[in-house]
Amino acid sequence: MRRLLVSLVVSASLLAVAVAPAAAITKTYVRDFVHPYVGLVGFYDADWNWDHRCTGELLTPTVMLTAGHCTDNEAGGVMAHARVWFQQDAGVNYDPVTQHDPVTGYPDSCTGTGGDQLGILCATSGEMYNYGFDNFAGFPNTHDVGIVILDQPITMPKYATLAGDQTLDPLLKARGTQDPTFTVSGYGISFSAKQGAYAISYRERLMAEEKLVNMTSRNNDGYNIQLNGNGDDRGGTCSGDSGGPVFWPSDGDQVVAVTSWGMSNAGCRGDGWYYRTDRQEVIDWINGVAGTDF
Repeated sequence: MRRLLVSLVVSASLLAVAVAPAAAITKTYVRDFVHPYVGLVGFYDADWNWDHRCTGELLTPTVMLTAGHCTDNEAGGVMAHARVWFQQDAGVNYDPVTQHDPVTGYPDSCTGTGGDQLGILCATSGEMYNYGFDNFAGFPNTHDVGIVILDQPITMPKYATLAGDQTLDPLLKARGTQDPTFTVSGYGISFSAKQGAYAISYRERLMAEEKLVNMTSRNNDGYNIQLNGNGDDRGGTCSGDSGGPVFWPSDGDQVVAVTSWGMSNAGCRGDGWYYRTDRQEVIDWINGVAGTDF
């Protein structure tokens, strides 16, 4: 089974923080019907045995952007298979006894009482890539980006757009004149009373707004952005939205980063960190493996 927590020892000046792959929208979230191209991604081994779940977003009918730690198989390669559901309520009816959602088929098929959705609102994949993520090595440049190529193209009314090189730079150079509001979207844990104690997961697509905290600290250094995350009257990500999109401007479809990690804390109340995709080297890598021209 995939590790639930990843420990990262940073320099002594950073006091050796513990980080965990991020999970799901919390607190002041709303149901997300705005981003239909955001999907719930299940990852499997070569025999289609379930391993873990993440979030991803379609850039084209077949190219899905996600986090590198999602595609990573923890053995120097990538997971063998993936399956993606695009229903807003993809796993809402999941039964922990049967370990199955009878409506959508999550987590083991594209078929349920909602009909066969293969190639409509569900797709499989046997081709995926990792930008070089290696258990947060090289922090803060963790290379936490992944690509999943779908076997069946999924037709959507719109797709996510990939931001160009250094799109976020105006927030550094003219921060007072720019809107520091971002939108995050994803599936997963929506409330944690205490880290490791118990959690509530709706397995539906939710969205929330976050505010920029920092782009230049030693945890960021041009590779990550820090947003204000969870807490009273704040929405954010916790431990299962990994790979989900970070939109800026907040009311658009332009992806500037993917959900990456957060500080370990009780109740998922800490800030979130997001790996920037608005960097030319990342864009070039995506184009290279996906055969696109963003």
